[in-house]
Amino acid sequence: MQRLAIYDMDKTITAKPTWTRFLLHVASTRAPWRLALFPVVGLGGLAYLARRIDRAGLKRLSHRLLLGRALPPAEMTAVAEAFAELELKKGVLQGARAQIEADRAAGYRLVMATASHRYYAEAIGKRLGFDDVIGTNAKRDGQGHILSELEGENCYGPVKLHMIENWLAAQGLLRANCHVRAYSDHVSDAPLLGWADEAFAVNAHGPLAKLAQTRGWSRLDWRHS
Repeated sequence: MQRLAIYDMDKTITAKPTWTRFLLHVASTRAPWRLALFPVVGLGGLAYLARRIDRAGLKRLSHRLLLGRALPPAEMTAVAEAFAELELKKGVLQGARAQIEADRAAGYRLVMATASHRYYAEAIGKRLGFDDVIGTNAKRDGQGHILSELEGENCYGPVKLHMIENWLAAQGLLRANCHVRAYSDHVSDAPLLGWADEAFAVNAHGPLAKLAQTRGWSRLDWRHS
């Protein structure tokens, strides 16, 4: 029996969302003039709230404005690694670290499944000892440069579970032969939590807290540990 512990990242492992902070980190270190475009990203956020664009569209817009049309892979690796170092110093919840270590000690294969772009989530996951990272993928051009367009779908909601199932198949694993723990802070991960053998609503916002009570899912709070 393969044991899997699947963790969301933003506000489950980290105290705060990472995407905007990653964008600002890259812009400030690589092209400070792009910070002047940040208000346009804010307008994109308003368009998302008004349902004029979806999450994937907002990701494309913010990437294009603050990171640029295309980043060479070596540059992306450098900025992702630098951001991950900062995040590990002050952004990761201690309760999350403790649970990750406990799951590792219990023989679980550690999997991060996040809507965040894999090009920086992987650097965070590596430092935390994750075995695998599933996330939103960016398209690349013929030279391998990272583009603002997505390769496939945004790893969010039901799509996240679908990507996990595809990952299982690629690993040669059958769901029936796995025992799965899943940890998330947000109700958008209800499909994943419902699919898991053990579901943990972590640092849950209101809708997830209510659903967890209804479904009998365990609740954890790592924000004050």
